[in-house]
Amino acid sequence: MVGDQRSCPSRAGVERSRRSNREARVTSVAAIDNLPVTLLTGFLGSGKTTLLRRALAAPSFSDTAVIVNEVGAIPIDHFLVDFVEGGVLELPGGCLCCMVREDLAQSLRNLIERRDAGELRPFRRIAIETSGLADPAPILFTLGADPMLDQRLRLGRVVTLVDAVEGASTLDRFAEAARQVAVADALVVSKTDLAPFG
Repeated sequence: MVGDQRSCPSRAGVERSRRSNREARVTSVAAIDNLPVTLLTGFLGSGKTTLLRRALAAPSFSDTAVIVNEVGAIPIDHFLVDFVEGGVLELPGGCLCCMVREDLAQSLRNLIERRDAGELRPFRRIAIETSGLADPAPILFTLGADPMLDQRLRLGRVVTLVDAVEGASTLDRFAEAARQVAVADALVVSKTDLAPFG
């Protein structure tokens, strides 16, 4: 029967469906608002990558998106990569690893937009590993200066690694190392097993 009203959805039903779809989109976006960002920094050879690899092996970090600033920073060979697409690697534990090839703000926006669009697995936190020579201040500025990032992200903490063997001399010789320590919320002393007593 052509004009059978029972087969057509009611206007109220269509509106409920639209409202439900809108609410679902808003909920999914709200679910990632205010994502905590951990900045992992430390001078060259301080052990950032080792610490990050150990953290990513824990199940509690499976919903973490990781941004590193150079392709060789995490030895991906040691992981079985589930997929590689658009610079984002999904590691076995489920965390996402994004190699920064463009500026950090754009990488973060792209990561969030792809997550919102359902192209990436959901994540509840972001970890950024800086290069050993990076000054963390501009990175921290980026998080607050970009309107979209300021709304969607919050700084969780800055973790700075200091090498127990070379740390003191590195801090004396390199301003970058001193700046990394100056902005730290937490200092991790690495390579204590190699440090001489005394």
